[in-house]
Amino acid sequence: MNNGETSITYLRGVGPSRASLLQKELGIFNLSDLVSFFPFRYIDKSKFYKIAEIQPGAAEIQIIGRLTDLKTVKQKRGSRLVGNFRDDTGSMELTWFRGGKWIKDKIKVGQVYVIFGKVNSYQGNFSMAHPEMDLLSDFKRKIQTGMQAVYRSTEQLANKGVSNRVISQMVEALLKENYGKFTENLPQDLIDKHQLVDKNTALLNIHFPKNIEQLNQAQRRLKFEELFFVQLQFIHKNRLSKLKFKGYPFESVGDYFNHFYKHILPFELTGAQKKVIKEIRKDLGSGAQMNRLLQGDVGSGKTMVAVLAMLLALDNNYQSALMAPTEILARQHFQAVEELLGEMDVQVVLLTGSTPQSERKVLFADLANGSIDLIIGTHALLEDKVVFKNLGLVIIDEQHRFGVAQRAKMWKKNELPPHILVMTATPIPRTLAMSVYGDLDISVIDELPPGRKEIKTVHRFDNNRLSVFQFIKSEIKKGRQIYVVYPLIEESASMDYKDLMDGYESIVRSFPLPEYRISIVHGKMKPADKDFEMNRFVKGETQIMVATTVIEVGVNVPNASVMIIESTERFGLAQLHQLRGRVGRGAEQSYCILMTGVKLSKDAKKRIETLVSSNDGFKIAEVDLELRGPGNLMGTQQSGVLNMKIANIIEDQAILTRAREAAQELLKLDPKLSKPEHSMILKTFQEIHRKTGVWTNIS
Repeated sequence: MNNGETSITYLRGVGPSRASLLQKELGIFNLSDLVSFFPFRYIDKSKFYKIAEIQPGAAEIQIIGRLTDLKTVKQKRGSRLVGNFRDDTGSMELTWFRGGKWIKDKIKVGQVYVIFGKVNSYQGNFSMAHPEMDLLSDFKRKIQTGMQAVYRSTEQLANKGVSNRVISQMVEALLKENYGKFTENLPQDLIDKHQLVDKNTALLNIHFPKNIEQLNQAQRRLKFEELFFVQLQFIHKNRLSKLKFKGYPFESVGDYFNHFYKHILPFELTGAQKKVIKEIRKDLGSGAQMNRLLQGDVGSGKTMVAVLAMLLALDNNYQSALMAPTEILARQHFQAVEELLGEMDVQVVLLTGSTPQSERKVLFADLANGSIDLIIGTHALLEDKVVFKNLGLVIIDEQHRFGVAQRAKMWKKNELPPHILVMTATPIPRTLAMSVYGDLDISVIDELPPGRKEIKTVHRFDNNRLSVFQFIKSEIKKGRQIYVVYPLIEESASMDYKDLMDGYESIVRSFPLPEYRISIVHGKMKPADKDFEMNRFVKGETQIMVATTVIEVGVNVPNASVMIIESTERFGLAQLHQLRGRVGRGAEQSYCILMTGVKLSKDAKKRIETLVSSNDGFKIAEVDLELRGPGNLMGTQQSGVLNMKIANIIEDQAILTRAREAAQELLKLDPKLSKPEHSMILKTFQEIHRKTGVWTNIS
C-alpha cells in the first residue's frame, strides 16, 4: 500500500479528535498501523437464528426481523426504551437503558433489521439489551463476515464512543478503498512452498473472515511473515557482525590448554561439554568475533568450559575477563578457577567493589602491562581505570543482569572487540532463545557430569512439619547439612522478616544446642555478618542454614543434601529450580522438600507438580514460559523484542521454526538481498530496521 504512511485523520469516519485518541490510546498513527491492528478474538456470526429456535442460556446470537413497535417506559429512575422485534416464528423484546433519545431518532419502526447481542430470558420470554442493529439493506452492502472481529480497547475509547463496531467500520472503510493495493512482501516461491495465502487476502480475512478456515489461513500467513522478518533481522545481524567485526584469531591450541586437559582436569568431560568446547574453538579460530550464548542447567559444568576457553586465550597470548553480576558469584568463580589452575603458572586476580584501593593500584598496573592473565570481577571491571594490554576474551555470567550500555563498555577496552561468551544457568526454551537471542550462536550443555544423582523432590503441607523435622534429624545424623529457605518479596519485606524469624525460632526449639548448630542469613544483616554466617556453614561448623533467597547464587556446599523451601507457592518456577540446584553437588542422594499451606492457586499447583515430576531445567523453563508469558520471563529489558502484533512464540513454535529455516535459506542464497525477486523483502527489512532500533541492541 503506497499510501500506508497517510495519517489516520484522513480516513472516512475518523477526523482530528478521533485520530488523536487512536494515536494516544492504541498507537495507531497511519493507515498501515490501522490495517495491522489485528483482532485478539472473534465472535461466530456465521449463523442466523429464528426467534423460535432460541434456547434459555443462549450466547450472543444474530436474528433477521422487523421492528414493529418502539416506546419509552418510565421506571423508578429515569426511563428505558423498549422495542418489539418480530420474525415469522415469534417475537421478542429489545431494551435500551441509556441513550434512548438518540436511539429513538436513529432506528425506524416497520423496517427489517439484522440484530446481534446476548439473549436474556425471563418466564419463557426472551429479550436483548442494547443490540447491535443494521438495516438489512445496509448489512448486505458490508464486507460479509461469519466471524466478527473483537479489537483491543481502553476505557478512554469506550467513554468517547469509539466502540468495537466503530473500529471495525474504520478498518472496513480502509479495506474497501485499498483492497488489492497492499504490496506483497514475500516472494512467490516462499508463498508456494509454505502454502500461504497472498497479503491482500490475508489482511481482508484477518479482519473479516467468512469462516474459521479463512481465519486460520490468514493468521498462519501473517504469523509466518512477522516471524520470518524477525528471524531475518537476527540472522542478518549475526552474519554481519561476523563479517564486520574481525576477531582476534586464536590459531593455536598450546601448552596451557593441553597440560590442563591431560594432567589436571579432575573428571572426564561430558559429551555435551566436549561438543560446546569444539564449537567455541571453531569460533575462536574463525577470524570473526565470537558471540556465543552458553546455556547450561545448575551444576552442568559451565565453569569448566569457561576455564578451557580462557586457557585457549592464554595459549594465544591474550588476556581474559570473567564478569559476574554479584560479588558472591564473582568470588565463587574466583575460588573455583584458582583451585583448578592452582599448580599452573597462570596469574588470576579478583576485582570487586570491595577490593581495597591499595590493591587496585597494583592490579591496574599489572593488568595494563600484561602480567595478569585472567581477571574475574563484578561491574567493577567496567570502570575506565580498568585497562588491558590485550583483552581477547570476555565471559559474562548471567548476562540478563547487565544492561546493554554496561556490556558495550567491555567491547571498547580494545582495538578489536574481544570474543564474547555469555553464560546462563537459567534454561531458556528453544523458541524463546530463537526470539530473544536470535543474533547469538547458541550452545547448550544438556547433560550433568557422571556420578551426579538426581535430586528427589517432594511436596509436603505445613501439617506434615513434624515428620519433615524427623527426616532432617536423620540426615544430620549421617553428617549432612540442611538449607531452609524463606521467600523475600520486597513489597512485603516486614512480613517476610517476621515469617523468617518465626521459622528460625521454631527450628531452634526443635533443634536445640549443643547437639545442633544453626546459621541464619537475611537481607537486613551487614555484609560482614552475612559472610561470617555463610562461612560457618561452608566449613561445616553449623548443620542448618536458615536464609532468605540470598543463597540462590554463590553458595556451593557439596555436603548439603536437603533443601527445604518454605511458602513454595510464593516463588517463581525458575527461582525454585535454581534453589533446588544448591543441593545435589556431592556424591550423596539429595532431597528438595516443597512446603506449602493447603490452599493453592491453579498456577501454584502446576509449578509444584512440574518441579516434583522433573529435574530437567529446559522442560521446567517451557512450563514457566506457558505460565508467565515471554515478556515476564525475560524481564522488561527484552520486551521490545517480544511485542509481536500477531505471532505468539509459545503457541506458534512450529511456524517460528519454519520461518527461521526459511530466513536462513534465503540469506544463504542471497546474503545481500540484492536479487530482483527479493526487492520487496529488502524494502520491508529496511523499514522494520528503521522503525525498531531495538534489533541492533539485543546481545
